[in-house]
Amino acid sequence: VLTSPFCNGMSLGRQSPIFSQGEDCKPDWRLATAVYDESDTHLRILGKPVMGRWETPYMHSLATVAASNGGRVLEIGFGMAIAATKIESLNIEEHWIIECNDGVFKRLQEWAKEQPHKIVPLKGLWEDVVATLPDAHFDGILYDTYPLSEETWHTHQFEFIKGHACRLLKPGGVLTYCNLTSWGELLKGKYNDIEKMFQETQVSQLVEAGFKKENIHTSVMDLIPPKDCRYYSFHKMITPTITKH
Repeated sequence: VLTSPFCNGMSLGRQSPIFSQGEDCKPDWRLATAVYDESDTHLRILGKPVMGRWETPYMHSLATVAASNGGRVLEIGFGMAIAATKIESLNIEEHWIIECNDGVFKRLQEWAKEQPHKIVPLKGLWEDVVATLPDAHFDGILYDTYPLSEETWHTHQFEFIKGHACRLLKPGGVLTYCNLTSWGELLKGKYNDIEKMFQETQVSQLVEAGFKKENIHTSVMDLIPPKDCRYYSFHKMITPTITKH
């Protein structure tokens, strides 16, 4: 498999953009090595800083929202199992997880053996998998995947939310999500108020997806990223809670 020459973030300085113009990692993402560091505190794929364990309190916040109705939870993006492990500690019945990267999926399969609830691991890009899932099947959804191209850096979450979230949720079901790689960039200069950032860049898209504005709520927590974190430097993080009417 040929690796795109763009996808070599390991050589980029901390201040360099996460994506260069026109960059597209999607063709190589599935087979690319998932690099978990020795202390299991960071995950990189194709040199991209996918996530770090410093996110744990925030991941737990997202997980708690996704599992707040109990029942059947869909999680899109497994990463380091931080949110997934929190969901498993809560009062749910089933936990469906979509993951496309081969190495991360193998970790998911091993992790699943030790969990207290029914795990349904689903292999593939979310775009391919969610189309096969039944309507009104989930009590909660957590969407947290990594952007795979410069073109979709700030918008990939809306492709899922507009195309599938309402359809997949039961009435009264709850959606939560994040795009830290996007939000971190927006908060580096364009915005210095995280709630304003969310209102101006996210809410209209959620309404377009079929959610009512009065059913979109957020909570903000203080969390200081490591100084060397390339994708997020703001000292607050925002958790959306979006309910299907």
